[in-house]
Order: sequence, then structure tokens, then C-alpha cells
Amino acid sequence: MRPILAVDVDGVISLFGFEERPEGPGIRFEMVDGVPHCISLVAGDRLRRLGEWFELLWATGWEDKANFYLPNLLGIPELPHISFDGAARFGSAHWKLGPLDEYGQGRPLAWIDDSFDESCYEWAEKRSEPTLLVPTEPHLGLEEAHVAALEFWAGQLDGG
Repeated sequence: MRPILAVDVDGVISLFGFEERPEGPGIRFEMVDGVPHCISLVAGDRLRRLGEWFELLWATGWEDKANFYLPNLLGIPELPHISFDGAARFGSAHWKLGPLDEYGQGRPLAWIDDSFDESCYEWAEKRSEPTLLVPTEPHLGLEEAHVAALEFWAGQLDGG
């Protein structure tokens, strides 16, 4: 059974906090529920590659809306998502811990997000299963170095 990769959207795929508006073939601005989002299209290729190593899972306040907007833009299949029952809070990720813990019970889990706080790191240390937190910069999102680190980590789990 492959490890889980919990994927946040804001700050990982939907970029923000940049000083100058990013442009180029790897960037696309999309309206999501009437709000403009700067989508990193290169994240799609990176997620496809990570899907060879991991069971991908949306771990975002977007919940099921991630599958409505992102698969066609990124060229990825729809992914399962965690429901947070309206607990989403911008600026921290601690509200995701309970549902992530329940979903990932008994399985190795990596989580990529831009809003880890100390409680997230404490949770990861206390999990009995292998756990990796991968922080991103919200203006850069999912980068090639993150992919390499995640592939290496998953390979170590497999004894590779």
C-alpha cells in the first residue's frame, strides 16, 4: 500500500503573496467562486509524478471544490478529499490535524502545506506511522525540490 500525500491547495497550487504578478506558460489566473486565483500549472506535472509514489489526497479548505476546479486545469484525475466540516481557518493548518489523523491511521503520510504551525510538527512527531511535513512558500508553491524530497522519502519507506 502506497503512503498518503495530503495536498493543500492555497500556497501549494494556488499561489499568493507575490510582489510582482507572475506570468508565463506555467501560470494561469482562474476565477474560483468569484475570487481570482493564481494557479501553478507546473504543479500538475509534479502531482502526476508524485502519484506514482503516493495515494494523493486533497487536504484543503476547498474540500470537494478542488475536484471541481483543478483536475482539468492541472491534467490530473479527481482525488479523494478530507471534509473539515467548516473548520477551515486561513493562516494555520492545525484545524486539519484531527481529520488527517483519522484518514491516515495506520499508514505513512506526507503532507504538503504552506501553513504549518508548532502543533502540526508536534502531531507529526507523535504519530506512530512515518510522517513527513513538507512546507512551501505560498508565492512559489510546489517546487521540484519538494518532489525530489517526497520521492526520496517514499523510496526509503519501500526499502529503496
